[in-house]
Amino acid sequence: MGRVEQYRADLRGLAEWEGYLKKNSGLPGPRANLELVEAVGEEADAERLWRLSASSDEFLALCGTAGLGHLAVADPVPVMSWLRELAADPRWRVREGVAIALQHLGRHSMPRLLAEMEKWSRDDPYVQRAAVAGLCEPSLLKEPEHVVRVLGILDLTTRSLAATSARKNEGFRVLRQALGYCWSVAAAALPDAGRPLMEKWLRSPDKDVAWVMQSNLNRARMGALGPSWVAKWRSKAPASPVAAKLAVAKAAPAAAPKVRKKPTAGNPAKRAAR
Repeated sequence: MGRVEQYRADLRGLAEWEGYLKKNSGLPGPRANLELVEAVGEEADAERLWRLSASSDEFLALCGTAGLGHLAVADPVPVMSWLRELAADPRWRVREGVAIALQHLGRHSMPRLLAEMEKWSRDDPYVQRAAVAGLCEPSLLKEPEHVVRVLGILDLTTRSLAATSARKNEGFRVLRQALGYCWSVAAAALPDAGRPLMEKWLRSPDKDVAWVMQSNLNRARMGALGPSWVAKWRSKAPASPVAAKLAVAKAAPAAAPKVRKKPTAGNPAKRAAR
């Protein structure tokens, strides 16, 4: 029996779940227990998922939020509205729960997910981030027509990133971070459609867009676009400020060492005249 199945069996034997979930959350720590999160989504009823998603406890909220993807399959309107609000939750694990929920919906109906995410991609940066993170999962990108639409959403979202002047807020940061890997996922799924769009943004003078695209170029999956293509665009990457300073320092001629004069004891004639 795998871990998810064991957790599911344990949950079925409990009337109250919260203590068990907190005990087995894996938090505090670097990684939440995602196998337990999956088990909750499989076992919880609608009332429990709604309640958990509104919890002040981060792990309980993650479990409920991710599990809402199961409800979105049958009752999408209220679920998608609540997930849209949770996309801007200050707790990053809850925002990850939104992406997990969206991906669950996508496994059941990618056209439905795409239609909704095309709306989300015109919202604020937090919601845009949820859209691209939810869509850019390799297992969802099997049909060329779906990948083309995802690339269109990435193109629109990157245009929004480049156009904004509000670059110091957290929403901008999380969107930039997500775009830093999402392009490579979608482009690798359909290289012929991905290359021209990536090339357009690789030519952008915007420093944040440049960071996004170069971050994608450094992903191993980009090999699907062709090693020579990747090498070409990596070679065009502007040097970072630190690298540029180091290059200048190495190229500059070494300065002649300063010769320090030894101190003298004074003028002997003057000392004799005293």
